[in-house]
Amino acid sequence: MYVNVRAMKSLLAFAGFIDRLTAWTGKSISWLILAVVIVTFAVVVMRYGFEFGRIWIQESYLWMHAIVFMLGTAWTLQDEGHVRVDILYRKFSPHTQSWVNLLGVFLLLMPTCVLILWVSSPYVVTSWQLMEGSRETGGLPAVFLLKSVIPLMALLLLLQGISMILHNAAHIMGLESSPRKPPDTT
Repeated sequence: MYVNVRAMKSLLAFAGFIDRLTAWTGKSISWLILAVVIVTFAVVVMRYGFEFGRIWIQESYLWMHAIVFMLGTAWTLQDEGHVRVDILYRKFSPHTQSWVNLLGVFLLLMPTCVLILWVSSPYVVTSWQLMEGSRETGGLPAVFLLKSVIPLMALLLLLQGISMILHNAAHIMGLESSPRKPPDTT
């Protein structure tokens, strides 16, 4: 098998860029978890301590929670944090694991992301056309922004899938010692 090492190194540099983008996105949005805790605590104290509440404050922590989960999926994938049935996988050699990862990305991850993009696009476009706001009186006015995170999630997952393909292919070809290279985000 002929391998253009120079081309593969360029592709691995691109994979490194994707890995850094994914890690940066994940670490950035992880701060929203602290905000969710603080806002949720404030809502409870205001409601039960002072009999004061606002719908937009309650919606804000729901939005933050949704953003953390949707934009954190690629980072979780990169860090191998998603649930996996690895009864057999963990017993496989690293070479076989790379093949399983490649097949998983091609047969499961990529089609799912394309489906999410395909199904969510009209949904998001319609929301933008309507400049959709909250259904609740006093709620957050820009629901279309939250809905825009759905295709963004699929794009980030697709990018991370491309990175996984490149790293696993390089491992199979003997160009990387490990298919999973932690990104250098310092």
